[in-house]
Amino acid sequence: MKITGSKIVIECLKEQGVDIIFGYPGGAILNIYDELYKQDDVKHVLTAHEQAAAHAADGYARATGKVGVCFATSGPGATNLVTGIATAYMDSIPMVAITANVATGLLGKDSFQEVDIAGITMPITKHNYIVKDVTLLADIIRKAFVIAKSGRPGPVLIDITKDVTAAETEYNYVAPVEVERCTKNITDEDIDKAVKLINKAKKPFILVGGGAVLSDAYKELEEFIDKVNAPITDTLMAKGSFDGTNPLYTGMIGMHGSKASNLGVTKCDLLITIGARFSDRVIGKSSAFAKRAKILQIDIDPAEIDKNVITHSSVIGDIKEVLKIINTKIDKLDHSEWNQEVMDIKEQFPLTYHKDILTGPYIMEKLYEITKGDAIITTEVGQHQMWAAQFYHYRKERTFITSGGLGTMGYGLGASMGAKLGRPDMPVFNIAGDGCFRMNLNEIATASRYKIPIIEVVFNNHVLGMVRQWQNLFYGERYSYTTFDDGLDFVKIAEALGATGYKVTKKEELEDVIRKALKADGPVVIDCHIDCDEKVWPMVAPGAGINEVFNEDDLAEKNFG
Repeated sequence: MKITGSKIVIECLKEQGVDIIFGYPGGAILNIYDELYKQDDVKHVLTAHEQAAAHAADGYARATGKVGVCFATSGPGATNLVTGIATAYMDSIPMVAITANVATGLLGKDSFQEVDIAGITMPITKHNYIVKDVTLLADIIRKAFVIAKSGRPGPVLIDITKDVTAAETEYNYVAPVEVERCTKNITDEDIDKAVKLINKAKKPFILVGGGAVLSDAYKELEEFIDKVNAPITDTLMAKGSFDGTNPLYTGMIGMHGSKASNLGVTKCDLLITIGARFSDRVIGKSSAFAKRAKILQIDIDPAEIDKNVITHSSVIGDIKEVLKIINTKIDKLDHSEWNQEVMDIKEQFPLTYHKDILTGPYIMEKLYEITKGDAIITTEVGQHQMWAAQFYHYRKERTFITSGGLGTMGYGLGASMGAKLGRPDMPVFNIAGDGCFRMNLNEIATASRYKIPIIEVVFNNHVLGMVRQWQNLFYGERYSYTTFDDGLDFVKIAEALGATGYKVTKKEELEDVIRKALKADGPVVIDCHIDCDEKVWPMVAPGAGINEVFNEDDLAEKNFG
């Protein structure tokens, strides 16, 4: 049966089990949108801006474990996806972005709305394609999904010229390829070395990264933690990979990690690193990181081994599969004396905040109290993101969704819509600063149009909070262009965009508003006014080792200016 390239796009997406697309139409992609109009099997969400389409596809992928899909037209439509593609690439999120370009004969002629989107996105995709032959289109789409899902996941871009979307060719249904887990690099020798290190360690510490989430290794990790019986810390991307209420959990590691985690890792004799890439925000000064410890790194990507931290041993392979094997080879260990040493640090240096006023930490604690951890938390990037990581306990997989590697302000609202549409059974809160909300608040109109009941919680301190914190501590209190004094009313904006808006200025007002928001059948914006000088504690100064972590009490005794 001969069909058009546009129909092939839709049929191939159906083959892959795609049930929702996020996008924005335009001239070059009109043929595909015309075909989309003629069918009812795949839902399309029209965002207010293409960047939000990419973020929504990303959020959908993180919440469900499926491949997210977004559409954009040529030129500015395609370039507006770039930040979203880069966000997915940095955090290894499976996504397929489909763009259309000018007709083949117009390529390279500076035609209207022409841009080399494949060239632009080459550094931020696992792979990308330019399709100029309709007979190749179906196979390319199928390959794109395999690439996006296989090994270390990531985004793939398919750019299709407009004439290909109109051309006809033969099409036959092909069942999707089942992607096998990556085990080819797992060797008996590497496993045996790892097991030997674990069994010999007197003071082991477990560091979990985002790879544990991506591999769906929740059960295997839970068993591993129980057998090793050692303190556990996590990176920002690992939230939800294990039960965050585990008594051996010491809090997050890194620049805004807890003292128990940062000091404990500094004291340990074996750091068991599972699916973490040792980013600069995690390790601080690399030469000072875990100096007393041997490093065991388990990761799916060989390129991550010895890239930022030199290891003593490594196992390369899918986290779930590696842990399955290791769990059969280790007995239940007892590190009670070491555990108590670390727990004493945890008790001595708990996370604290100012209890007498409305603060970001209080908001997150109240959200956890009300939801009991049974919600999806998405975030923007900044102070609110760190408070969301520190003060909400993530007990289930795929319940914390944030831009870790790229640190994309404007990410969370689009991601929250994708997450809610992917997991309609779960309440979804997007935690935002007022600076981030200003970047993407137009997407409240999208949530209103489709009656997506996401809850946008704005930590409104009238400044760019994290940048101000750095200006306060390290730049002599020179607050260069970080203050918002325009009197913007987020409640009125929410109402104008079709949502419900609430303003909260006191702790006592918060619980009632959250409970009302949870009952709403459309989007809600909660505008929480907090002090502009509230800071995220603890903190590691840029260029320092994580062992030099300090909190508010330490500040008066040290010179950080």
